[in-house]
Amino acid sequence: MNTDLGNYRKSYEKEQLLENNISDNPMELFQKWFHEVDTNFEVDETNAMTISTLGLDGYPKNRVVLLKRYTYEGFIFYTNYNSEKGKAIEQNSKVCLSFFWNSAERQIIIKGNAEKIAENLSDGYFESRPRGSQLGALVSKQSDIIDSRSYLEEKLLNLEKEYEGKEIPRPEFWGGYIVKPIEIEFWQGRPNRLHDRIRYKLQEDFNWKIDRLSP
Repeated sequence: MNTDLGNYRKSYEKEQLLENNISDNPMELFQKWFHEVDTNFEVDETNAMTISTLGLDGYPKNRVVLLKRYTYEGFIFYTNYNSEKGKAIEQNSKVCLSFFWNSAERQIIIKGNAEKIAENLSDGYFESRPRGSQLGALVSKQSDIIDSRSYLEEKLLNLEKEYEGKEIPRPEFWGGYIVKPIEIEFWQGRPNRLHDRIRYKLQEDFNWKIDRLSP
């Protein structure tokens, strides 16, 4: 197989990113961009983001998760702590998040450190989930090898019977992480591949240093 994709071309012409129109804090620019994309562009899941970890085998690995909350402190998502990503974070908390909003010609790349959030916060979010999602968290030993799809469906059926009419508790192996950023880059597509790239780097005094990067 030898497939040449060299003729794939796109001209980026929708927006611009200039220093005179940004905040001193990257989380405020993130909020602005997120709101603009969520409101004005056709994106199925604006909160879908790629998280990259360094695996136990020494290889980096990317996968898409859903952002569930963001604050000035960082970005929160939920997962199985015993999953491949959970084990990778336990070994090396340095991660990278990225958002790519193709219809807006924008991406955001975030370097940071991941840590577990407080248990009561994970409890609160778990309680807000649909019942099927709560049971799904109990069913799946995420990233483990299983024999078949029917194994999952049978286990789900058994748990539905077990918890019929009962509250479903959050399992200890499931909860939230917050990624506290140390660097955030905003990328806006521009014509002729001369894209706008603005990078914020956290300094020792907790202020953010802003630089323009060459495309």
